[in-house]
Amino acid sequence: GSRCSSFAAACPSESANQSRAMSGKMYTRFVQPGRLALITFGPCAGKMCTIVDIVDQKRVVVDGPESVTGVRRHMMPIKRLSLTDFHMQMRRGAREKTLKKALEKGETMKKWSETAWGKKLAARETKKNLTDFERFKLMVARKKRSTAVKKVLKKK
Repeated sequence: GSRCSSFAAACPSESANQSRAMSGKMYTRFVQPGRLALITFGPCAGKMCTIVDIVDQKRVVVDGPESVTGVRRHMMPIKRLSLTDFHMQMRRGAREKTLKKALEKGETMKKWSETAWGKKLAARETKKNLTDFERFKLMVARKKRSTAVKKVLKKK
């Protein structure tokens, strides 16, 4: 412990990553049953799922559950998942009912939607679903804001 911290202090040119690793901050987003993940590729891309079971080194079984996120239970390569910080205590191969209870008990989906990552995805989805007229109104509002900012900066 003390050797690592003195080494980091002795080498100020260390990168931020290495110094963070030496300060004791470990990687915590493990592939494990109960881990909430975002599907990044395939037909369910952009949806949240929960890892239910580990098949082998490269594949896991994920489940939404379908009633909550729209993802059915199926096998998926780990490469297509982005793991989040959220994890629920549950056994391997838990039933959909158990999974749903665990999600509701910890209010996991609510907590997810309050994170910066969740908000960013929600904003992207909202922007994607704008109509032509809504896009136009957004452009006009941006122009108004821009002129107001320029006006204030010009006064100074």
